[in-house]
Amino acid sequence: MAEKVVIGNAELWHGDCREVLPMLPKHDLLLIDPPYGLGETLHKAGGSSRWGKHYDDGVPEWDHKPAYSRVLQSLECARDAIVWGGQFYGLPGNRCMLTWNKIIRNWSSSEAEHAWTTLDKPNRVFDYSHGQLATEGKHYHPTQKPVPLMAWCLDEAKYPLTVLDSFMGSGSTGVACAQLGLAFTGIEVDRRYFDAACERISRAQAQGTLLPPEEPRQPAQEGLL
Repeated sequence: MAEKVVIGNAELWHGDCREVLPMLPKHDLLLIDPPYGLGETLHKAGGSSRWGKHYDDGVPEWDHKPAYSRVLQSLECARDAIVWGGQFYGLPGNRCMLTWNKIIRNWSSSEAEHAWTTLDKPNRVFDYSHGQLATEGKHYHPTQKPVPLMAWCLDEAKYPLTVLDSFMGSGSTGVACAQLGLAFTGIEVDRRYFDAACERISRAQAQGTLLPPEEPRQPAQEGLL
């Protein structure tokens, strides 16, 4: 049973995207950061496995393998798409790749991440240090993307009017949309991350794009479907 919460011009769904997507209209842009399926690799390399549920081998459940069916279904729901980690999904060749250059070198994690897109433009690179993430305050998700990175993606996509994120996580894309005044639809299956997304997007909606901060809007639950 999917639950819908509306916060300003953001429509947030708690549930499996395979159930929710058929109920949604087509959006201008799909902007997602799905699981890369690297949980087992990182676990064997001694990476952290403290996030979320785990299989018996200690691998985080949410990143045990790529979410092929959910990504392919999501791609049908928008005119254009930006898929972080798209190289793990065997998507067809494209003209434009977006790259996040994390600047810091010679450390255990990736020095850059790449997004597959349908954008008809040359490759683009965004420089943003992992150290700058600390300026965003509390982190709610182990692979939480920086809000400025997602805002940059929206800029590269020429500010689509409607944005869909079927792997919403803690809502960084929704926060960027709120700051830019764009309509956002997010779907998240994990209750903890969904609640965090509601909190962050409510705060961003209250701050607005041009007006001074006001009291946060209260999420309006529209029932279970």
